[in-house]
Amino acid sequence: MTGLMVLLAATTMAFAAFTSAFVVRRGMSDDWVALPLPPILWANTAILIGSSVLLEVARRALKRGQRSEFNHYWTIGTVLGGLFLVGQAFAWWQLNQAGIFVATNPSSSFFYLLTASHGLHILGGLAALVYVDVQALRLRLGPGKRTAVDVSALFWHFVDGLWLYLMALFLMWG
Repeated sequence: MTGLMVLLAATTMAFAAFTSAFVVRRGMSDDWVALPLPPILWANTAILIGSSVLLEVARRALKRGQRSEFNHYWTIGTVLGGLFLVGQAFAWWQLNQAGIFVATNPSSSFFYLLTASHGLHILGGLAALVYVDVQALRLRLGPGKRTAVDVSALFWHFVDGLWLYLMALFLMWG
């Protein structure tokens, strides 16, 4: 749990630095062009929130000793996390089809930077979720492994909240 707190603090600082650079760069000159957000981002947001909710339902089921419910909800939550990444790739594809690339303007550069950085954190979170899922499905999720469940779920909730923050940033300042 201590390691998770250090990771969350470091990630928060990194995204705070990105936000600072975003705000400063936006105010530096007149070349900032607001980025039209791909509509898929709204569906992706709902998918990510749904994933987080299902992981929490799974975690609570495990605490009640309902292992099969845990396996069911955790697996669906994990699959939704993967679907979120697919949706993000589709968002990038939509932007590319519209002629918006990393170097198109500063707004698009920051969009790609922030979503790629978030995506890397999602990949790490997915690795943890898949590890827990495989252990649970193989019935190797004893009391010692429940810390992995809690740490994975808390990290996932964090990246979920981080995504909501990024969406607010894109909508208000993008």
